[in-house]
Amino acid sequence: MKSHTPAITGPRPAEPAPTRAGGGAPKVAARQGVPSAVRPDPRPADGRWIVATLHIVAPGRGTIPTATSRCACGRDRSAVGQRRVLELIADHTTHRTACPLRADDRSAAA
Repeated sequence: MKSHTPAITGPRPAEPAPTRAGGGAPKVAARQGVPSAVRPDPRPADGRWIVATLHIVAPGRGTIPTATSRCACGRDRSAVGQRRVLELIADHTTHRTACPLRADDRSAAA
């Protein structure tokens, strides 16, 4: 059978919760010696960071090479086949000198 709780007719002062059989307040588990989830900054201390990447996959003879050129400025190009991959490599090298993000770095360093 359920026991019914009497209806509250007005405000009452707060009462402490009943204690456990062991006595005293419940204990909170303390985390000691747990490594922090915060990781160090992946950028070197000199303020440099990766702006452009060129990823080339050329597995060997008889296979078709591929490449992807990406930049933080929004450039995202890819190529399939030896001739186009070589062209993308040259284009990526040219972009590294003309990228607006790199131009900002060079003017700040001067």
